[in-house]
Amino acid sequence: MWNIPKTVHAQALIPHTLQLDTAKLEKQGLSLAQEAAQLAQFQQIDLALPRARLATQLAPENDKVWLLLGGLHLQMKEYDAAIAALQKAQTLNPKNADILFALGSANFQKQNYQASAAHYQNGLKLKPNDSEGLFDLGNAYYMLGRLPDAIAQFNQAVSQDKKFWPAINNIGLIKYEQGDVQGAIKQWQEAVAIDKQAAEPLLALAVALYTKGDSQQGLAMGEAALRIDQRYADLDFLKQNLWGERLLSDTKKFLELPRIQASLGTLQDTPQPTQQPTQ
Repeated sequence: MWNIPKTVHAQALIPHTLQLDTAKLEKQGLSLAQEAAQLAQFQQIDLALPRARLATQLAPENDKVWLLLGGLHLQMKEYDAAIAALQKAQTLNPKNADILFALGSANFQKQNYQASAAHYQNGLKLKPNDSEGLFDLGNAYYMLGRLPDAIAQFNQAVSQDKKFWPAINNIGLIKYEQGDVQGAIKQWQEAVAIDKQAAEPLLALAVALYTKGDSQQGLAMGEAALRIDQRYADLDFLKQNLWGERLLSDTKKFLELPRIQASLGTLQDTPQPTQQPTQ
């Protein structure tokens, strides 16, 4: 007789459970985040973003990784994505002032100035002497029309950092719009004395002096400012830096002067700076 093989009772195949080493994954995530941060320093945001996104998947409980991702989206002007990442970071660490400052910046860029001011205020509760946070809150107040509050914040920023010329500059912007031209000139002179390569207060000072009647000094300063950074010949760029209507109107006339136009013509082939507006 044929030997009939015994029936084999099949067993369900039990797959091996993949044991993930969460500590190792988090370490890889933080390493990727470090790479992303280094790439961002060289303005390689398109390369930094996917690394940062993967880092948040590998280290999802690390608030600094989410803060990095939010900051990268902010640089790309992807404000909703930035806010979503930053809100996740805030959930993980409500006591991180830098997250609140970044949320303030994202809302400021979205022109949601009330929310922006609230985030800066909360951040300053945690880091009350942060000069940049004080300055940014001043800018939010400025855009909300709270001019005395804005000046107070700018002065506080300068009290924390005597060389923080952007705050001094912005006090000048407010004074000019209020009709206090001499007061604005004094602020811009102080800002230029701190940093002679600061094109913004130098151009503002040039326009104010020219409009006031000191044409030769104004023209010379204007040419010098545009040699430093010719982006300031763009009225839209000036508006991004919070220049008011009165100053913009006077600057438009100034930039149309034949001598300034000739100067700009010689600068057309000059490489442009890459830094962001100070606001």
